[in-house]
Amino acid sequence: MQYLPSASVSRLDYFAMLVADDASFALTEAAASLAQDEYPTLDVQGVLAEIDTLADRLKRRIPSDMVPIQKLRLLNRYFFDELGFAGNVNDYYDPGNSYLHSVLSTRRGIPISLGVLYIELANQVGLSARGVSFPGHFLVKLRMQSGAQHGDVVIDPFSGQSLSREDLDERLAPYRRRQGLAGEDELPLGLFLQAAAPREVLARMLRNLKEIHRSAGDWPRVLPVLERLVVLLPQDWAERRDRGLALAEVGQYEAAAADLSEYLAHTPGARDHAAMSGRLEEMRSQRRPRLH
Repeated sequence: MQYLPSASVSRLDYFAMLVADDASFALTEAAASLAQDEYPTLDVQGVLAEIDTLADRLKRRIPSDMVPIQKLRLLNRYFFDELGFAGNVNDYYDPGNSYLHSVLSTRRGIPISLGVLYIELANQVGLSARGVSFPGHFLVKLRMQSGAQHGDVVIDPFSGQSLSREDLDERLAPYRRRQGLAGEDELPLGLFLQAAAPREVLARMLRNLKEIHRSAGDWPRVLPVLERLVVLLPQDWAERRDRGLALAEVGQYEAAAADLSEYLAHTPGARDHAAMSGRLEEMRSQRRPRLH
């Protein structure tokens, strides 16, 4: 379902409508709308129409009796070879890599933005595609079903590579070592290949942007990303805490104190409880009026 916001609806309200209900979660539209914080006049419906045009062009090449694995091969040739989508290896941390309209224009992105576009095209041509929040690198999993035959194919949307079990184990090995998950207690690969819910996919996109802007110390850009994260994940109190800290960075101490108060009320056992309590007292002192 596509929402057509009126001029009186704010960007955040529009986003809230798109992500309100898991059953009708508009992932591609919500992902496209993230760029409105940087490009307020962006026509999100125009972005969706561009994606639909690409999908329609592919649909016309697919005969009605084509089996899923043949569709997948055709999709891969179309997406990676003909359209030229690929990972932006030259400027990986450019925020534009997270904005779908920019990725459509440049044909360059990061795994998750490329993955969202790939999943949309795959689903539009009748394939069953889902995102996978693999450690350190977003992947796409497609369920291949043809008669009694079925199985999964895992694609790296950054490179276009189809990944074998050995490839996946090799990619996962450093993460397992860092987390102490190697050896006899090693978790099975399948646990890391569970399909991600659309809400999880969008949260990962937003957290990428959050980290890019925070690393640059660009708090005015961090803040709208956190506004979206709080709307998307209202029970994630760490995002509420981070919004409070960002609000303090831009001098909005009253709103910042409200967020930190809520964080502390809901996370009494948090490891940073004492530190955040101290920050809250600082904020309260900064918003007190001076005496003359």
